Amino acid sequence: MVNRDEMNMINQAEELKARTKKFAIRIIKTSRSLPRTMEGRVLGTQLLKSATSLAANYRASCRARSRAEFLAKLGIVVEEADETIFWLELLLESGLFNKEQVNGLLDEANQLLAIFAASQRTVKAKKS
Repeated sequence: MVNRDEMNMINQAEELKARTKKFAIRIIKTSRSLPRTMEGRVLGTQLLKSATSLAANYRASCRARSRAEFLAKLGIVVEEADETIFWLELLLESGLFNKEQVNGLLDEANQLLAIFAASQRTVKAKKS
């Protein structure tokens, strides 16, 4: 039987799976507005890869068979979230995206990074 704490963890994981997937979809839709130039294609591809990888790897972390596997996969999620922030900042600072296109995405990416980095620290602390 599942206790209340386990049920809360399951619910949080499902919410985060949905949230990261929704974020990836927002990135996909926003990336369609990039110019069809070489830099637009290259940076857009990098952004798409990191944002969709963030969502896919979080989903995979939820199926981890051990704490070590979970921590390793969560580390990838943190890296992909940070990389997504980098590409969004680069697109903004290079002028390929404007603030209105990026601010909400940057805010969400930073929130996701904070959540996953905190989870990573918590798991590492419990490991000791």
